[in-house]
Amino acid sequence: MGVIIRQSIKGTIANYIGIAVGFVTTFFILTKYLTTEEVGLTRVLVDAAILFSTLAQLGTGSSILRYFPYFKDDDKNHGIFFWTLIIPFIGFLVFLVVFFLCKELIINTFQDNSALFVNYFYFVIPIAFFMLYMAVFEVNATILNRVAIPKFIREVVIRCCLLIGYILFGMGVISLDGLVIVLCATYGLAALLNLVYLLSSGKVSFKPDFKHITKSLVTNFLWYTLFMVVSALVNSAMPTLSSFFISAQQGLAFAGIYAIANYIAAVIEVPYRSLGAITQPHISVAIKENDIPQATRLCQKVALHQFLAGSVIFLIIWINIDLFFHILPNGDQYVAGKWAVFILSLSKLLNSSFGIGGSALGYTKFYYFSLIFTLLLMVASITLNIVLVPKFGINGGAMATLLSYLIFYVFLLWFVQKKVGTTPFSWNLLKVVGLIGLLYLLNVGCHFVSSHLITSTSIVPWLAEAVIRTGFICAIGVYILYRWNISPEVNLMIQKVIAKMKRSS
Repeated sequence: MGVIIRQSIKGTIANYIGIAVGFVTTFFILTKYLTTEEVGLTRVLVDAAILFSTLAQLGTGSSILRYFPYFKDDDKNHGIFFWTLIIPFIGFLVFLVVFFLCKELIINTFQDNSALFVNYFYFVIPIAFFMLYMAVFEVNATILNRVAIPKFIREVVIRCCLLIGYILFGMGVISLDGLVIVLCATYGLAALLNLVYLLSSGKVSFKPDFKHITKSLVTNFLWYTLFMVVSALVNSAMPTLSSFFISAQQGLAFAGIYAIANYIAAVIEVPYRSLGAITQPHISVAIKENDIPQATRLCQKVALHQFLAGSVIFLIIWINIDLFFHILPNGDQYVAGKWAVFILSLSKLLNSSFGIGGSALGYTKFYYFSLIFTLLLMVASITLNIVLVPKFGINGGAMATLLSYLIFYVFLLWFVQKKVGTTPFSWNLLKVVGLIGLLYLLNVGCHFVSSHLITSTSIVPWLAEAVIRTGFICAIGVYILYRWNISPEVNLMIQKVIAKMKRSS
């Protein structure tokens, strides 16, 4: 676990640096200089590219993690990196044809309410291509236990480049055309940097080793990839379905509001981006070696720590949500997404905490059952979006996402426990639920008292009150967390911090 912890910490640091840059970009630049329609345009372009690029991978991301143990032999990797280049390229060509075949349908769907997206429709292709190989190089780095730098590129470099683009657009240096070109160039730069880093490790060779490819391995790989393509369709479409429905039925302006709400909620998933990425290869090895107890321990640790971190972040967001929209540039336009933030935060917490259970299923002989569950998720999401978006707008889109994930995980995790014997649930996870409930009630009491003590309409005292109240609640939370011994790893970190403070004093 030493490598896992170190890489996870480094990756999480990179994630939070990116969050800081993204926070400034989204909430002080994007909302200030772009209209809600322009924000919606950038979001829908990226969402469409994500969908395209994920499908084009042909399940390569999951396949690499599953089959890497079959290729690894001491210091040799028997040409697995070669296939990670070729297979996605074939997939890109296939879905490029599908893209053009569906062109008229897509244009007709968005023409009435989101004509601006139609104007920049073709930019989806280069963005998707760069995203495709950025993701491929990231997965290659992951199997080498090198996640920190790729995470830094994804979370920090990309956001810094976009920040520059938004500032140039706001200053009138570039037009909207130029901003979309910056968007394309940014992902191209990220893919190139990931490739350079991967080659610099000295452990990668793109030379094929056809002798290592057996008929049984090819057959298993093809069947697994077939199912992963369907899974990828759902996994990539799920975060974007509501955005597409909202932009098509409500317009890009509402899609822009939804995008801001979704970005706020996305902070909850940040710890899992590193912890899940670095843990998955180890779960794959444990399952291959039939070490189910080890796989269960890893799944439970990931679920517990992600649920703990995500719940705390969720609590901090929600207790300060009104103040946040008050200080947000043009916040009166985006406050319509307040309850979408709440609902999306629950879905992010659910997905990031229990998604590791689905990953574990993908590494077992029962992986093909994921097809049933992913189709269930897709059908539920589409149905709920069709029903809820026209009635409730952006809140309906958020509810569709939450309810579809809830249905999905109820059936998926039950199956994983019955067939694989692995579960992400633990008693300590229930303790976290109780802890967050107590902290929320404490916040209600503190806010009630402060609302009677502070009578000024100025933002300054309320901002100070929010900082003090949040700090107080977090301190109480850390104390209870330590006393309940919910996580031995977290307790050890707290003890080290206390010891350093004592030495420094």
